Amino acid sequence: MANPSTLYPKIEPFNTGFYNVDGHQIYYEQCGNPNGKPAVFLHGGPGGGGSEEVRRFFNPEKYRLIVFDQRGCGRSKPHACLENNTTWHLVEDIENIRELLNIDKWLVFGGSWGSTLALAYSQKYPKSVLEIILRGVFLLRQHELDWFYQYGASQIFPEAWQEYINIIDYDKRDNLILAYQEIFASNDEEKKLNAAITWSKWEAATSNLNYKESQITEFTDPKFALGFAQIENHYFVNKGFFEYENQLLDGIDNIRHIPCVIIQGRYDIVCPISTAWELSMKWPEAEFKVAKNSGHSAFEDEIAETLIQYTDKFSKT
Repeated sequence: MANPSTLYPKIEPFNTGFYNVDGHQIYYEQCGNPNGKPAVFLHGGPGGGGSEEVRRFFNPEKYRLIVFDQRGCGRSKPHACLENNTTWHLVEDIENIRELLNIDKWLVFGGSWGSTLALAYSQKYPKSVLEIILRGVFLLRQHELDWFYQYGASQIFPEAWQEYINIIDYDKRDNLILAYQEIFASNDEEKKLNAAITWSKWEAATSNLNYKESQITEFTDPKFALGFAQIENHYFVNKGFFEYENQLLDGIDNIRHIPCVIIQGRYDIVCPISTAWELSMKWPEAEFKVAKNSGHSAFEDEIAETLIQYTDKFSKT
């Protein structure tokens, strides 16, 4: 967790509700100033759910912040539901929540998978977007998945990796994402839960420059892990439901005119800096800020400070 002095004080929502669609009840909340600048926070995963702490990236006197839990996770229901759960369902949910709350345009803030979703949403609905803040960029391409779930990050966290692969039979380790999918699709509930916890623990173990026991505890909670791991795996097996893997890069012309900042940890193991760099080269109009002593988590001091620097900057526009 970032130094509390970096973040705005803890606040409670002034409004909460559920948006019902396609058999899903999608939780949303509004925080801060009801008359402030609208902003939407897109959480990671997919399947990570929102958190009370993310409210603290925004000045509560300046922003009307909307946080929602994407389909199947967090406070949304039914938990871990994969039906009608794709990138494009989520894109429509974002736009429908905007309309439901009578918001004309808003700032879009997304980190990790949230950056993927922020790009997908903004490219489909550019007229709804004021500015974009991206952190820990992830474009859900095959080499990015291979790096984290097959070979690459494994060489930097070998002890955590060993736990991640122990659950998989030797003859199925040539495609670990598919091997996990096979377990998640089975009727062995005990093995499914064990696999979900193991999958989630791998990400928690690698998300910070310095090991965070509190994140391990959070990610290995059985309910959280079941939603997080199964939804992530579902999206990754289906290649993010994109038409082709460079779709988001090729769609930059749709949003080139929108002010954007890309904030990236130099030592991000989950979403290596090469992806953010590639995006910045494709989108030179966007500002590119490297947190030189940081990993993946938004709550590392340097990243949190830079995020707040830009929410403060955009609060004035």
